Amino acid sequence: MEFQTLRAETDADGVLTITLDRPDALNALSQQLVAELSKALRLARQPDVRGVVITGAGEKAFAAGADISEFAGMEPLDAHRFAARGQAVFNSIEGLPKPVVAAVNGFALGGGCELAMACHLRVAAEAAQFGQPEVQLGLIAGFGGTQRLPRLVGHGVAAEMLLTGARISAQRAYEVGLVNRVVPADQLLETAREFVLTIASKAPVAVAMTLQALRAADLPLPQGLQQEAALFAQCAATEDFAEGVMAFLNRETPDFQGR
Repeated sequence: MEFQTLRAETDADGVLTITLDRPDALNALSQQLVAELSKALRLARQPDVRGVVITGAGEKAFAAGADISEFAGMEPLDAHRFAARGQAVFNSIEGLPKPVVAAVNGFALGGGCELAMACHLRVAAEAAQFGQPEVQLGLIAGFGGTQRLPRLVGHGVAAEMLLTGARISAQRAYEVGLVNRVVPADQLLETAREFVLTIASKAPVAVAMTLQALRAADLPLPQGLQQEAALFAQCAATEDFAEGVMAFLNRETPDFQGR
């Protein structure tokens, strides 16, 4: 696939790195970039891809929000379609059965923060900043921010960020649970890759089922537990389950085949 606003490269270890590549615009999420991101995510479903890292080009920004120049003259119906398209792409990230790690190298604001939250895990450079400044434009977060942020950091912190539009540092993001690790900038991509490869070394079906179960964590507890039990049973029917148990009993390293 050829892209104009991003780069997508799979390395020898099977890690697909998607780099938002509009550094002069702080990697703002134009409609073209969002459409190309949707296409790039199809590469993640190829058998040789074990996981995904999403990052931004340059040192300043992961993604500094939507491309505001595209908002001029936007009518309500246009706005609804714009939000629905972005939500669909970000939902497809969250729904991937392989690990997706955001490597946040700079500003993650508005849609950029929402993109990071759609990933399964987040690693931030020490100078990264996070925020949902949409109220300063007379808008609300439209790519999932009002829903994913409180699920990650709790209602109080989410309300403060969404209502004030204030930015928070990478360290504060770590403290409130928005990011998993904060590392020096020169260790960012390698740390994100290590996350992907650590998860990819586990049983692939179990990883996919765990990600599915995590998405059910927002259901009422009885329904979530039912989902967990059903997925647990599906895992028990796999060859990887038998391999994992025998390897454990024999004190060997399991050879998972993803079936």
